[in-house]
Amino acid sequence: MTRSADIKHRGSTRHWALGLILGGLAVLLATLVLLLPGLERIYLGQLGKREASTLTLAVEGLTGSLRRFEALPGLIAERPDLARALRDPSDTALIDRVNDELHLTAEEVGLSDIFLIDPTGLTIAASNHWKALSFVGRNFAYRPYFTGALAGERGRFFALGTTSGERGYFFADAVRDGSEIIGVLAVKFTVDAFEDAWRDGANEIVVLDDAGVIFMASRPEWHFRSLGPLSPEARAAIEDTKKYPMDRLVPLQTEQEPFDDTFRQVTITNDTGPVERFIVQSQMIPEAGWEVSLLTPSEQAWTRAIGTAAVSALLLLLVGLIATVVIQRRIQMQERIAAALSMQEELELRVTQRTAELETANRLITQEVEERRAAETLLRQTQTELIQAGKLAALGQMAAALSHEFNQPLAAVKSFARNAGAYLDRGEPDKVRQNVGLIDDMVDRLAAISTHLRNFARRPGEKTEPVLLNRALDTALVIVEPKMRASGCRVSRDEIDGEIWVQGGQVRLQQVFVNLLSNAVDAMSDVPDPVVDLVLDRDGGHVHVRVRDRGTGMTDAEIAQLFDPFFTTKEPGKGMGLGLSISYNIVRDFGGTLEGRNHPEGGAVFSVTLKLAEAPSLAAAE
Repeated sequence: MTRSADIKHRGSTRHWALGLILGGLAVLLATLVLLLPGLERIYLGQLGKREASTLTLAVEGLTGSLRRFEALPGLIAERPDLARALRDPSDTALIDRVNDELHLTAEEVGLSDIFLIDPTGLTIAASNHWKALSFVGRNFAYRPYFTGALAGERGRFFALGTTSGERGYFFADAVRDGSEIIGVLAVKFTVDAFEDAWRDGANEIVVLDDAGVIFMASRPEWHFRSLGPLSPEARAAIEDTKKYPMDRLVPLQTEQEPFDDTFRQVTITNDTGPVERFIVQSQMIPEAGWEVSLLTPSEQAWTRAIGTAAVSALLLLLVGLIATVVIQRRIQMQERIAAALSMQEELELRVTQRTAELETANRLITQEVEERRAAETLLRQTQTELIQAGKLAALGQMAAALSHEFNQPLAAVKSFARNAGAYLDRGEPDKVRQNVGLIDDMVDRLAAISTHLRNFARRPGEKTEPVLLNRALDTALVIVEPKMRASGCRVSRDEIDGEIWVQGGQVRLQQVFVNLLSNAVDAMSDVPDPVVDLVLDRDGGHVHVRVRDRGTGMTDAEIAQLFDPFFTTKEPGKGMGLGLSISYNIVRDFGGTLEGRNHPEGGAVFSVTLKLAEAPSLAAAE
């Protein structure tokens, strides 16, 4: 088959598939037109049956409330105070007591109002006596519940209260003195709670009286409306009993048609214009003469009908699409077979080209690997040279530190030697011996410092072990004591309770405290009464030693550079700027911290935090 013939064949096949789809769409539209009305009717019936339980619950709730309150007027009317009040309504104390009793009873049983009426229809006591719109003094002789109870029957009536303006159901019973009827006791309960509960549902509920007026509804705008015109007799009876406001007795715009033996269809055109369709079912409450109707929106059934029709249409469309896809797949398969033959040669050519490209890339990768190996070798050599340069730099720093660190012990040795000579002249050999011993200690310390600085380049360090903090502080104070005495400085020190062992090295720890104490003395060279505070406190597994001076403190820039090598705030020739840097590294080697800041009350404070350690055992000490 030539290429032009193949294109013509494929075009005719596609036109045939398009015709199949258009035919399916035509069938779909016809199906929608035929199925929708019948489907809607089926779903309307199902919807009504499903919602029948909602109507039953509403009827049972209303019936239960009616039966609950029906017997209450007769029971309350038996109270002796009511008969006495009707006989002597001028007894204000009795009337007040009756008012309070009726108010308490209404609160206990959940009634809206309870009121006592004399034979003329005048209310002489009521549970709402204290309200602005009280029933007391109102005449209800026109109400059917009053006339029925006065005749010895149980009165019942639903109406809009002419005093309170609240809709409610009234029960009334006669108040007797012996066999004589001397008045009427009436009770009222409101229906707002029922309507509030109905509004939470998806349906609308209305209650019609024997005249066909809607006096209860889930929609407040339907109150006192009707589903049809009222007869003149019904309107006259409503007007005579003042049952409802006459100006609101306007029928709803409705169209009704039967659906089956149980349901009917109602279309309501609202005053604002929208039209609503409902499937309606009703039940009677015979003792009250009420008709309770449940209005279920028809939109649900219409939506389900649309959905079912749409699903059916989609199924038909799916069948058509499947057929179209099968045809197109066959056409595509034929095209792929033809294309595969033509592409086979092109593929072989590409494989040959790709193989050549891979060989070239392999050679480039091998060359890159060799270049990277050479670079790594050069990098190692450079790193070795950098390490060596770092060691030489450290040795240079230690050479400078050696001069700084020997100055303090040598000054102490010189001071102790002078003191020993003075004590020798005074003939005080014990003090001479004490100073010689201190000089011996200083020599040992010089040897230890020399050993520490000599080994600093390779950082072996003195190993950390439990050391006595008390001894380190005492020795440091002894070393700095001559300098402090010369400056007129004194130490305010906390008493140490018992031995405190910390993790560190004895000589290096002394060196830290000597540096801190010496710096504190130097910081107060211009202070009239220099005092160094030495404070210790424990916190969990750590101990904090704080050295505070009373000098001028430090700036933020100085605090940021405190522990940098060769940084000092002292005058030239009085410091090399290495003491705090060395102390910082020593404390860090011990697993602790060294911090410096300004004290809130003035001066600077340096805090050394060390880990607490257990005292070495006797066997270890030996």
